[in-house]
Amino acid sequence: MATKLLPRAIAVALIGAGALFGSMECTFAADKVTFLTSWFAQAEHGGFYEAKATGLYEKAGLDVTIKMGGPQVNGSQLLLAGETDFLMGYDIQVLKGREQNLPLVTVASSFQFDLQGLMTHDDVANIAALKGRPILIAGSSRVTFWPWLKAKYGFTDDQIRPYTFNLQPFFADKSMAQQAYPSSEPYQAEQQHEKVKFFLLADGGYPPYGSTIVTTEKMIAEKPDVVARFVKASLEGWRDYLKNPAPANALIKADNPKMTDGQIAFAIEKLKESKAIDGGDAAKRGIGVITEDRYKQIYDFLVAGGLLDPKVNWHKAYDDRFVKDLKIGVQ
Repeated sequence: MATKLLPRAIAVALIGAGALFGSMECTFAADKVTFLTSWFAQAEHGGFYEAKATGLYEKAGLDVTIKMGGPQVNGSQLLLAGETDFLMGYDIQVLKGREQNLPLVTVASSFQFDLQGLMTHDDVANIAALKGRPILIAGSSRVTFWPWLKAKYGFTDDQIRPYTFNLQPFFADKSMAQQAYPSSEPYQAEQQHEKVKFFLLADGGYPPYGSTIVTTEKMIAEKPDVVARFVKASLEGWRDYLKNPAPANALIKADNPKMTDGQIAFAIEKLKESKAIDGGDAAKRGIGVITEDRYKQIYDFLVAGGLLDPKVNWHKAYDDRFVKDLKIGVQ
């Protein structure tokens, strides 16, 4: 019994010593957390960089390292290997992981809808008008939004052309459309004085969230407090980024020197216009919110398109406890 009480006795003695020597302060180390983004640093990651730059993570007792993703980075693999604690993910990625019994869990969402869309030349009236026209898409898009486009608009696989993130084929062919994000490819087109239109897939009912926060069952079970603090501080970062993005932008440009002030400003404008962060359910329930109804829609879409085994337990793919009562950004 004496051996078990020894650590407590030492702790009491140290506390007493701290009281005796007022200049000796007791401090606790912040929890170290690593967050992996989905791409090179950009405005679409602004909330996380804002939380880092303005001390929101530090205030929450977290020492956060933000790592950039990229085209050759397998985020899910790194998350499951313990190389990162949180991942900027995607609902389809998580549900497909669940199909393979991977313990991935979505705990919040930066955007209330996926920012994915189609960029066209300015003579196109709507997405439906693209039926039969060539469309540039990346290989990964064949198992995400392309099946949805086929089902909704009657597109066919012979319309597909490979998108290599080079806009020159699009500029050269006025009949062509391509996948795009509102804050990226349209800006590049503008810089080339090309007149284009952008059609957001979510406006047509494409259901996934955008830039979700994903972690593992193990992290939630063993460190739920760390998960809660990281989610809350990150979403507060998004709230603040909309008001004063300068602190985050400095870190974004430090991580990604190719990112220009013009590109960042264009992206922020598009995020505000679309209300991707604070619109939809977030307007009433708070920034970052995810819901059961929405996840059921995503599951149904994937199953209907033959992209997911109906036996997948979609309830395990998300955990809304970390966001449902926060109401961040709700006046």
